[in-house]
Amino acid sequence: MEEFIPEEYDVLRNAELCIACRVCERQCSNEVHKFDKDLNRMIADSAKCVNCHRCVSLCPTHALKIVKNPDTFRENYNWPSQAMKEIYRQANSGGVLLSSMGNPNEYPVYFNKILVNASQVTNPPIDPLREPMETVVYLGKKDVEMKRDINGRLVDTMPPQLKLSVPVMFSAMSYGSISYNAHEALARAAEELGIYYNTGEGGLHRDFYKYSKNTIVQVASGRFGVHSEYLSAAAAIEIKMGQGAKPGIGGHLPGMKISDEVSKTRMIPKGIDAISPAPHHDIYSIEDLRQLIYTIKEATAYSKPVIVKVAAVHNVAAIASGIARSGADIIAIDGFRGGTGAAPTRIRDNVGIPIELALAQVDERLRQEGIRDNVSIVVAGSVHSSADVVKAIALGADACYIGTAALLALGCHLCRSCHTGKCNWGIATQREDLVKRLNPDIGYKRLVNLVTAWGHEIQEMMGGMGINSIEALKGNRLMLRGVGLNETELRILGIKHAGE
Repeated sequence: MEEFIPEEYDVLRNAELCIACRVCERQCSNEVHKFDKDLNRMIADSAKCVNCHRCVSLCPTHALKIVKNPDTFRENYNWPSQAMKEIYRQANSGGVLLSSMGNPNEYPVYFNKILVNASQVTNPPIDPLREPMETVVYLGKKDVEMKRDINGRLVDTMPPQLKLSVPVMFSAMSYGSISYNAHEALARAAEELGIYYNTGEGGLHRDFYKYSKNTIVQVASGRFGVHSEYLSAAAAIEIKMGQGAKPGIGGHLPGMKISDEVSKTRMIPKGIDAISPAPHHDIYSIEDLRQLIYTIKEATAYSKPVIVKVAAVHNVAAIASGIARSGADIIAIDGFRGGTGAAPTRIRDNVGIPIELALAQVDERLRQEGIRDNVSIVVAGSVHSSADVVKAIALGADACYIGTAALLALGCHLCRSCHTGKCNWGIATQREDLVKRLNPDIGYKRLVNLVTAWGHEIQEMMGGMGINSIEALKGNRLMLRGVGLNETELRILGIKHAGE
């Protein structure tokens, strides 16, 4: 019974400051606030609050504050309050627990335990304001034979590449999981920045075909929204085998988020949960994956790179080796802290491994086998800042996907209730009254600002390292040192401890 669970937050209202303007009531999709005519004042039902901070942000008199409820269960390290609440909820519903966004538990964040070297005398730093600094990245197969024509001129034998102005892209977030306005903001920002955004497994809305030069489309196990025109419209095609927030299972879009437009785009019924299967039912081996890769390449006249996306799991290095030999141009690896609109809580919090460890092992395995140039590597899974991008590239990545960081730029407050479809910030919702709260004209500019700022910081960090190109940084683990890591962690990452 829900009454067994005390509310997680208390909504505090300063009676002297509150003018009963009812902005909070109009802005809260969870119906926390309402005006009591008998009392002639605003009241709040704290049990419904998800701490999205919409009401706090928009209150004109700053009368509201949301605090953690001090009325908690008796302390018990063996049975923390979260475990107790989850048992109460499952005993009440008999259902699988759903969660949104990434893993919130206290696992190590290895990027935070890695430091970057700096140049000073013998190898002087580079001033990115006055000296050339190359942040352009090309993603795709590089292992090609050099050929010349009868006149001795080089013949272009390079397979199709994705050109990025900076080594950052917007990761897969489907139309349905996020709103029309959020997708528009991502597409417009990608176009202006000279990078790419990924449609996720929800197809491509007709209005966004005009951004096709900066669009990566996804082919997932459910094949939602996949057709020949969809494939032809893309700059690249990504086969999704897994994702970091829920390795080993398929996608899940709750029925309340499948509106008329989402239904039409995905080519599925309206209002019914869309659950894609865990496996692709035509892929049960690397040979089967190779067949799909070349089917897609044939269907698109070998004009687009094919990406294969996998979750970071224990044997990811062996998996990546097979993918590199299967004809894929790019491997995308998603770490266990990756976000999602809806995932079973148990899967999100207990399956997969950190992206830093997975990346280091994949890069090392491909180098040992002499096939690193067969593919580019893109990583994702809680990339928080430009420093994380620099560290990821030094560990062996070519570029990074960002998802949650992009949503934060749009206004997300990480209240982790995406699966309810009640996003007060107009991002993870399909309700028309909520969607319009996100202005794509403002949203895309904020995304452009974020990536532009990261680009400047990446140049500054590389300059401080005495490195003037992303290519020279890639896999350069000599520039990294660990702090507070044990010997096994240092060995897997392929770096030394600080001071060595």
